[in-house]
Amino acid sequence: MASIAKVITVIGSSPDGFAEAAQVAVTEASKTLRGVSGAQVMSMSCDITDGRITTFKTTVNIAFAIEGS
Repeated sequence: MASIAKVITVIGSSPDGFAEAAQVAVTEASKTLRGVSGAQVMSMSCDITDGRITTFKTTVNIAFAIEGS
């Protein structure tokens, strides 16, 4: 049986690093989506203040199953 997934793009941020920013994106998306099955980090960026990184950001594609497919 074939299945279909939908993909959305979310941005997670954290002061603690890129991995934590990606985890924030997945955790928050999972609160409102059922059947999250995968994530792909598409890009990373950061905010800088006074020459120091203050916030790490990841743009993440989140895949989840379409119900009934």
